[in-house]
Formats: sequence, structure tokens, C-alpha cells
Amino acid sequence: MKQIKLLKGTRSHIPDALKLVNELAVFERSPGEVEVTVAEMTNWGFGKNKVFDFYVLKKNNKIVGLAVYYFKYSTWKGRCMFLEDIIVTSRERGNGYGKLLFEKVLQIAKKENVRRLEWQVLEWNEPAIGFYKKYGSELDGEWINCKLRYKQLQLI
Repeated sequence: MKQIKLLKGTRSHIPDALKLVNELAVFERSPGEVEVTVAEMTNWGFGKNKVFDFYVLKKNNKIVGLAVYYFKYSTWKGRCMFLEDIIVTSRERGNGYGKLLFEKVLQIAKKENVRRLEWQVLEWNEPAIGFYKKYGSELDGEWINCKLRYKQLQLI
């Protein structure tokens, strides 16, 4: 019988969480893009200037899923929350684990009284898009994502 536990992320979960992040990068066709280290992730998740929180999903005492989120501010709306990633290891997809993680994030957003919960989904990820639409999510095609990467910032 499988044992499923949804737990608030701890320092000890960081190495396995980073393994899932790397697995997601492969799935999203960007295997060389992960730059964060275990030490950095630990510092940013538990250090003096903490920037994110996370939950892990364990099956038979092994981490098979992850939800990473943080709080942000909107000049129009006020305090908001951003869901950075929900990751379920490939061999465990389709078992409802993403739903458990997403609904935990929804609970946190409600508890924290955020004005908006935001996230991104790749335009080709039809299973994820279908999943989010089941919740009545708005898929906004109007806004364009912009970024400057670390190396670009160093040149400015």
C-alpha cells in the first residue's frame, strides 16, 4: 500500500527538490538552464533573506513532487503570490499528485488573502493547460514575459 504525505519543505528536502527541478528542465527542453546549487537553494529558502517556500509530496518516503511559490507585490492589486513550479517526477504523473500540490498552494493563497495567484505554463504543454482550465484559470495571451539573465545584467 502506497503512503502519500504532503509536507512543508525543509532544508533536508533541498537536494531532492533540486533533482526534480533538473528533471523539469529536461521536460521543458532546457536541460542546461538550471544554474542554482543546493547551497544557494538552501540559503534562498531558509536564509536571512528567504525568497521562496515549498511543499514536497512523498510517496513511500521518497520525494516525487514539489510545489515552489513566493510572495510578490502588484502596484494595482497589492500582495500576490507566484507559483514558480509544480513538478511531479515523470514516472508518477497521472496519479493526481499535481492536483494535491496545486490545491495546497490554493489553500495557502486563500489563507494569506492574496489578491492574485499567478503562474506560467508553456504554450505547448497541453496537459498542464487543460489541468489549469479545470479550475477556471485565466490564460493571458496579452502580456509578454521579459527577462534579463545574469550575464546580461553584468554587462549593463
